[in-house]
This record gives sequence, C-alpha cells and structure tokens, in this order.
Amino acid sequence: MTAFRTSPRRFSGRLGLAATAALLPLTLAACTDNAAPAASTDGAAITVSSTSSECKVSAAEAPSGNLTFAISNDGDQVTEFYLLAEDGLRILAEVENIGPGITRNLVATVPAGKYLTACKPGMEGDGLRAAFTVTGTGQAVTVDDDLQKLTDTATGQYTAYVKDQTEQLLAGTRSFAAAFAAGETETARGLYASTRMHWERIEPVAESFGDLDPKLDLREADLEPGEAWTGWHRAEKDLFAPAGYTAMTSAERAGLSAQLVADTEDLYQRTRTLGLTADKLGNGAKELLDEVATGKVTGEEEIWSHTDLWDFQANVDGARIAFENLRPVLEKKDAALAAKLDTRFSALQTELGTHARGTGFASYDDLTPEQVRKLAALVDTLGEPLSRLTAAVVL
Repeated sequence: MTAFRTSPRRFSGRLGLAATAALLPLTLAACTDNAAPAASTDGAAITVSSTSSECKVSAAEAPSGNLTFAISNDGDQVTEFYLLAEDGLRILAEVENIGPGITRNLVATVPAGKYLTACKPGMEGDGLRAAFTVTGTGQAVTVDDDLQKLTDTATGQYTAYVKDQTEQLLAGTRSFAAAFAAGETETARGLYASTRMHWERIEPVAESFGDLDPKLDLREADLEPGEAWTGWHRAEKDLFAPAGYTAMTSAERAGLSAQLVADTEDLYQRTRTLGLTADKLGNGAKELLDEVATGKVTGEEEIWSHTDLWDFQANVDGARIAFENLRPVLEKKDAALAAKLDTRFSALQTELGTHARGTGFASYDDLTPEQVRKLAALVDTLGEPLSRLTAAVVL
C-alpha cells in the first residue's frame, strides 16, 4: 500500500481491506471496452495487455477462488494493474512498476462479486477501467489441515503486527504533533523519521484506506491544482525548509498537527477490525519492495529531510515480516524459494546496515552514486523471488 512524478500521483488505496461507506464511487472514466471477452472457466491465467490507451483483459468473468492475472506491458510507459472493489475505491490486489516489454503475474484469492480491473499506464490518474465479475461457480479453495493452521497463524501474526504498528504510530504522531504545533523544531525533526517508520512498515495496509492515504502521506509533487495539502510531507517541508520557503504560521502548524492526529486516530480505529489473507500478505510484501525500488532508493520520498533510509528500512521490515510469517507455509510448498528469500533479505539488510548511524541512518544525500546503485541492485535481486511468494503459498 503505492506515486512518483518522477512521482506520478498515488492511486487512492491499496490491498483493499476497507473504505468508508460514505465515499462516492469513482467515475469509470477512460474505460476500455471489455464487454466482448468470454468468461474464464478453466483455471488458466487471465491475460492482460496494457498499452498507453487500452487495458485488454482476456475475460470479463471468472469463477471464484485463486485467480491469476498475467499482465503484459505492451506500451512504452511503466504501468500498474489493479483489481478493485465495485466502488472503485478499495484495492483487492495490485501489481506495480511493470516496465515496457515485461510480464508480471498477480495472484489473488477472490470471492464471488462484482469488481473492476484497471491498468494505469504512466502510473497516473484513475486508470483504464472495466467491469469484472467473479461468479460463485468456482471450486472452493481448500488446503490440508496442517497448511490451513500455518496459514491462519501467519495471517493472525501479521494482523497483530499491523495493530501494534498503528498503536506505535499513533503514540509517536501525538508526540510529534505536539512538538510541531509548539514550534519546537528540533524536537519535531528528531521525531519525524522514527515515527514515520511505523507508517512505512505497514504502508500497503495503511494505503488501502483510500481517503486517508492522501491526507496523511501525499507529497507536494502529487498535488492536483487546488487540492489541500496535509499530512507528514507538509510538515516535512516546514521543518526542513528549502531556500526561499515561507514558514507556516503558528495557527497553520496547530491546524496541520490537529489534522495529522485526527487522521492517524481514524487509521488506528479502522485497523482494529482488520482482516487479512495469505495472498494479501504475499502481495503486500512485494508492494513494499516496489515502494523501495520506485521511491526510496531514488531519494524522492523525503526530498527535504533526506530521511529516505529510515523509510527504506521500514519498508524492508514490513516485507520481511510478512515473508517470515508465511515462511512455514512456504517451506512446505517451496523450500528452495524460502531459502532464496532468506539469503536475499539478509544481503539487503547487511548493506542497509552499513549506512546505520546510531539509532538511525545516514542522510540520503550523503550516499555516493555507487552506494545507491548497490542498494538498488540488491532490491532488484530480492524483487524477483519475492514476486513469486504469493503464488507459492496460495496455489
């Protein structure tokens, strides 16, 4: 849970866990004509061809159960693919950062219902959308009792982790907001990166609440004309002000602080009734690594504070914990993949550790181009096996 203009605007939500009923559905603008494709009934992958102007899905209907979408980028821009709830706000599953000429699979366990598919060429806007129906005629998804117990344990552990992180996020946000509102700049600077780590560790879950994500984590480069800017990065700019910047007034700081706390309290309450499945853990782990690859490793996330390595570490933490929770299932189904993921997570963590400074990290603008390239290469090396985690544990 994913926005780069060199940061195209974030999609409004990830992982599709919940959204408020009061939100209005998004308009199905720029939809492709997917009325013609037949239903997919044989369990084969549903193919998707994404170009700059089309999102061709090979079937408009499929039976319930484990679905695999094979998304090919046949255009000339990086693209993304989403399976959305019918309201257009909640994301059930997604795959990001699909480069031209690349094919990536998305695996999701989907119950009967009405959905939308969406390709987002250039990773901007609402995407090219079409209706997609999942019928109740599919085979029930079954696993043996031992695997089911391991899967239930994995999802239960990760749900508890998310709740713990939101508790820590709320406590940290309250402390940060109090210092920021009071004009205690050095204290607020010291709390900024460490508090945000709790958000970054559970970013796919947090971003699933489409109305909250832009309030809490929108960057200036992602703003639409006339859109209000609130959240962490608004405070970041004031705390780590660029040359020529006009500081916020005391009243503006107080207002931003109050909004930040209120939105975080809302996030906290919504995650109390969280429900997760194995496919969401696996897909979420890959989404977190995609966040690293397309935002943190480029230094674009924290353009004023340069605290990208805190975010980088937190995204890796969240991905690793999702994998470790699923590891007992994966070891029974693909022990070689489990071993490879262990090795590659360790290699990335070792390199990240070379940039640790006390309880934090070096400023990202202090890294040399070679150090950035090394981190990027290790992220890429981990990304390939991590992209196979969901299919390994649910199919």
